[in-house]
Amino acid sequence: MRNTLVLCAIISGFFVSSYFLFEMPLITVIYPLSLSAIAVAITAAAGYASRARRHRAIERREPPAPKDIIEEDYQKIIHDMEEDAKASREQAAEAYRDMIEYYTVWAHQIKTPIAAMKLQLQAEDSGTARRLGGDLNRIEGYVNMAMAYLRLDSEDTDYLIREYRVDDIIRPVIRKFSREFILKKLTLNYDPPEMKVITDEKWLSFVLEQVISNAVKYTGEGGTIRIYGKSDNSLCIEDTGIGINPEDLPRIFEKGYTGFNGRQDKSASGIGLFLCKRILENLGHSIFADSEAGKGTRMTLEFRQQAIQVE
Repeated sequence: MRNTLVLCAIISGFFVSSYFLFEMPLITVIYPLSLSAIAVAITAAAGYASRARRHRAIERREPPAPKDIIEEDYQKIIHDMEEDAKASREQAAEAYRDMIEYYTVWAHQIKTPIAAMKLQLQAEDSGTARRLGGDLNRIEGYVNMAMAYLRLDSEDTDYLIREYRVDDIIRPVIRKFSREFILKKLTLNYDPPEMKVITDEKWLSFVLEQVISNAVKYTGEGGTIRIYGKSDNSLCIEDTGIGINPEDLPRIFEKGYTGFNGRQDKSASGIGLFLCKRILENLGHSIFADSEAGKGTRMTLEFRQQAIQVE
């Protein structure tokens, strides 16, 4: 468009120069100038329409037919780059699937001796057995956390969404930590929530395990953990533990963030609550935290209540 305007200005300059140099009649200058202006306007409109059509085709990811050999070369380069990118994505996806398969096998293999040790410890009720049981729970939790992290953004999900009673999901999780409650002399106040939730049982159980594990971990001996329904679609897990510092509270769901408590506890990874938030978001739920340093923490899980059609 700029070149066309420059060309029009040059041609107009020729006509004007001819008019003054040769003292030509004014009509001999105005008439061809008018015709030229009309021809330029028509050409410009046609060019604009052509560019607009090509622009819309490109927006639809439909490359227009090349106008010359240069455009043809550019389109070939772009096509080759797209093919290379597609091949790279396929290779990365294949490598990711191989990694998931490997760690899935690894998780099943390592869970076998964990389950065997748990069975052996069930026959013994002592302080040592309770401590070992708690350690095994943490090991199993770390294995589940690793698998959850790997599968978080996987295209292949194993969600089974249906309606569940929250009480049916949370009771097995509480039983899993029973020995740690006894070992630390923690008081559990469990008010069974009378609510149903549309969710995935396995993934929600993982979230509950992470939240209750944190409550047990950061609540001192003789403390209290309370689990109750706050409303028709909310579940609260409240403890009287060390709490969370105000400056850390807004960031506890960030990936890798451990905060003051995590730095004091060298084993903290800053992944557990991040996974909880992401998993709940994938399920259509949400999680919030209220805390006061030195007095305890309350985690609130809000569940979606949309009706679903059972297939």
